[in-house]
Amino acid sequence: MSNSSLSSSAIHPSSLVEDGASIAPNVKIGPFCVVGKNVCLESGVILHSHVVVDGYTTIGERTEVFPFVSLGSKPQDLKYAGEISKLIIGKNNVIREHVTMNPGTAGGGMVTRIGDNGLFMVGAHVAHDCQVGDNVILANNATLAGHVTVGSFAILGGLSAVHQFVRIGDHAIVGGMSGVEHDVIPFGSVKGERARLAGLNIIGMRRRGFSRQELDDLRAGYKKLFSGEENFQDRVAGLLSNEIQTKALKEVIDFIQQDSSRAICQPRDD
Repeated sequence: MSNSSLSSSAIHPSSLVEDGASIAPNVKIGPFCVVGKNVCLESGVILHSHVVVDGYTTIGERTEVFPFVSLGSKPQDLKYAGEISKLIIGKNNVIREHVTMNPGTAGGGMVTRIGDNGLFMVGAHVAHDCQVGDNVILANNATLAGHVTVGSFAILGGLSAVHQFVRIGDHAIVGGMSGVEHDVIPFGSVKGERARLAGLNIIGMRRRGFSRQELDDLRAGYKKLFSGEENFQDRVAGLLSNEIQTKALKEVIDFIQQDSSRAICQPRDD
């Protein structure tokens, strides 16, 4: 830490900032925080109190961290052997009380990455090697297992749990208390003890300015994908044989065609 950084940052005397930590100007570190020697806090970061930031962790500009948060501690993975891995958190995030986020592992690219403008509510957990996009919301006690990918503008309801290696698409929404075992398409809405696809996140799309035409085209594409006599792959092929009119529908098709270790979450068969 440079003297100039120290002089322009507010660090409570009860906090421990180890030598080697990079503390940018205008950082505020409240009482009883611990900041490890390999941590980087960028300009405007606020650690309110009783926050532990460890490992090779970077916290982006103006991210606000509330009490009793643990960031960058060793992954909860028995295969982890002490290798140097990272937790990179973007700008303008709000990380509320008791949130935990772990760095990556050798089995997942060595980096856990959080985008910008996210809200991580009380008790949320982001495990090793997760890749979380921008403007994501994890409600109270929502949890991501290792290697999960969450697209931008996705919302995970309270007490939801996402299985390892699952992908959550952009603008998707997961209902509270849902266990998500399969990939969730962009714009999809899933819910249930073992989550099933329940439609599209139309309300979220309207709030984000999608046009009526985009919504109508996506509804029509959704109906073709998830109903009919053909098997699922034939329905996908049928959509591909037609010209896809909207960016949103193309994003859904592209998501389905990507390699994944998980199946696509489907509607419930009633």
